[in-house]
Amino acid sequence: MTPFLFLATLFLTLLRALKADPTDGFSYVKLSEANFQVQKPYDVSVNQRYSYIGGEHRLWVYKTDKPYSQTSNTKPRTEIRITGYDYTSGVWQFEGYAYVPSGTSGVSIMQVFGASTQATTAMLRVYNPSLTYYTNPVLIPNVYNKWYRVNVIHDTGAGRVRVYIDGVFKYETHDNGPATHYFKFGVYTQDNPSDYMESRWVGIKVLRKN
Repeated sequence: MTPFLFLATLFLTLLRALKADPTDGFSYVKLSEANFQVQKPYDVSVNQRYSYIGGEHRLWVYKTDKPYSQTSNTKPRTEIRITGYDYTSGVWQFEGYAYVPSGTSGVSIMQVFGASTQATTAMLRVYNPSLTYYTNPVLIPNVYNKWYRVNVIHDTGAGRVRVYIDGVFKYETHDNGPATHYFKFGVYTQDNPSDYMESRWVGIKVLRKN
């Protein structure tokens, strides 16, 4: 192979990689309303913390709210737990478009639940005004008042998690050990929360590796 041909081949390979979408090689699973289980403070009705209008999930919670059950000692949340696709093996992916209004802080907006060393394998959180992976690193420095595409890939065999924002690779790290896993999105209170927390989501999808 001539030097020119080698460089041309390398350029094309890099170009394909840059254009590659995180969903390449994955298949979408079938989702319906039955797969979306709303978890909200136990003492309020669903419509006091959640709305679904025109394909948009809007979820909100107050830091003074109750947990999702009377026996739970967890912090307040309004989340959707995706049911029907719990997994212990394989490569799975969550996709959705998220919007966080200004002022929301100290909250998880998406998580991969299940791990052997702690409760979750992955969390995307908002800390005024950044989107972070747990508390570090920063994925988006200013997340407020704009829509962005979120793709989170969990490879259970490799024990790895990858995060893409607007189709751009942002972060890869280890997971937190084998367990039964599933995806959640919404608002789940974390450290130093704002009085009011909200996230909005459209285009929610679950994919698995072909």
